[in-house]
Amino acid sequence: MIKDTIVDGFGNAPHRSLYHALGLTNEEQSKPLIGIVSSFNEIVPGHVNLDKIADAVKLGVAMAGGTPIVFPAITVCDGIAMGHTGMKYSLITRDLIADSTEAMVMAHGFDGLVMIPNCDKNVPGLLMAAARLNIPTIFVSGGPMLAGRVDGKKTSLSSMFEAVGAYSAGKIGDAQLKICEEKTCPTCGSCSGMYTANSMNCLTEVLGMGLEGNGTIPAVYSKRIELAKHAGMQIMELVKKNIKPRDIMTRAAFNNALTADMALGCSTNSMLHLPAIANECGIEINLDDANRISEKTPNLCHLAPAGHTYMEDLNEAGGVYAVLRELTKKNLLDTSVMTCTGKTMAENIANAVNLDTDTIRSIDNPYSLTGGIAVLRGNLAPDGCVVKRSAVAKEMLVHEGPAKVFDSEEETIAAIYGGKIVKGDVVVIRYEGPSGGPGMREMLSPTSAIAGMGLDKDVALITDGRFSGATRGASIGHVSPEAVRGGLIAYVRDGDIISINIPEYKIELKVDEAEIEKRKAETTLKVKTDIKGCLKRYSEMVSSADKGAIINKF
Repeated sequence: MIKDTIVDGFGNAPHRSLYHALGLTNEEQSKPLIGIVSSFNEIVPGHVNLDKIADAVKLGVAMAGGTPIVFPAITVCDGIAMGHTGMKYSLITRDLIADSTEAMVMAHGFDGLVMIPNCDKNVPGLLMAAARLNIPTIFVSGGPMLAGRVDGKKTSLSSMFEAVGAYSAGKIGDAQLKICEEKTCPTCGSCSGMYTANSMNCLTEVLGMGLEGNGTIPAVYSKRIELAKHAGMQIMELVKKNIKPRDIMTRAAFNNALTADMALGCSTNSMLHLPAIANECGIEINLDDANRISEKTPNLCHLAPAGHTYMEDLNEAGGVYAVLRELTKKNLLDTSVMTCTGKTMAENIANAVNLDTDTIRSIDNPYSLTGGIAVLRGNLAPDGCVVKRSAVAKEMLVHEGPAKVFDSEEETIAAIYGGKIVKGDVVVIRYEGPSGGPGMREMLSPTSAIAGMGLDKDVALITDGRFSGATRGASIGHVSPEAVRGGLIAYVRDGDIISINIPEYKIELKVDEAEIEKRKAETTLKVKTDIKGCLKRYSEMVSSADKGAIINKF
């Protein structure tokens, strides 16, 4: 306990004097000190409400006999960072968040932690920190925003990006674009589809690190405040029982998370984040694990961008627990795992009910017999690449076409809007990987432009970078090895035929080996030399995408 090392004894009088400088009474100093890691800021819509969540957590901690102390964590809004240099800084914040949280906790010796994240890299970054620190910890997110309403239909951020493509193609005018702009994101919260933020908040429930509703209760609902108070109270139980993150996040828990991922149709970014979190627990997850689990896990949900239901609909249907309950009907989960409730998953979901089989399909009537994510391999990606299979049109599950090759996202967008991409093309975007980008930019703008122009059933995109959870269509990311490290994607040329077969998990560049060797001999890899600061450090230290783009391998 903190009082043993920092508070008690005459030698710790200087420490106590600094606590008094904070206004902490002797009584408060005698109680467990609970760090509340708040990701509140005023630039990210998913985080602007987190001050209220932190206040509710503080009340819960105090009610249960602890002393709450708030300190901050950063986050980047992927939507605002999208399509420019700012996106290079998104994925790298996952490690900055984990490292800075570790530093704060180790320097100040907290007895327990309540993590308050919400958006894309913020959730996995704090989960990584929780695993690394391994002191009692619980998560409560800020919650998803409500879906927008445009022309009587629900919408989300992906609809807004696609509207830009539709505008560029002349399908909508200024007035309609303005309506979309003003009505698509109507409340605070993480964007309303099954994008990366909501994927990771839902998977936090599955991993056992968040209470029921953590991933689905809308940000603007009063139930979200109640959830935060309960999280504050529950951390005191975890401290009392000394239940730690690595007691909860076991190999079985990660298998459960991968299974739920496939059923929910989560973002492909989960294939970066789950391996990184598992790594901090001393557990290795690889892309073969994902395919193995996907092969036997039915896809039960088609939330936006794959379909026309949203996080608020999932919440009303029974939430993550209802999905888990469906999966138990075919014994697809290990429900004996411990969770932050102090109970097993089996106990947690015993009374869960699927209230809407349109939002959560029954296990006997899935969207597909296989999971929402697929890992493809072949000469173009011998170490694997990832696609959100549940968001791919049936017409594009098998596709073969000529490559149109670009060395950056900016070049690609210019070509798309310039009318240079036509039906049948396979767009290749390279030098956007973890090291080569650097930062493995998320590329929602080109995929949304393709979809908005009506080409999502005719054009595939392939990259060593990554795609947003809001992306739909045959968008294949995480190609490994990446271009800057000599992957075959570096040697693709315009007109080369690329074959994609998602059901068979195959991707091939149809160029003979002699020609490939010739190209390797005459091609100079494009290594960026004008980077500095944290981008330079990240570029030099980061692993490949198939390993989770991690910095520290334990």
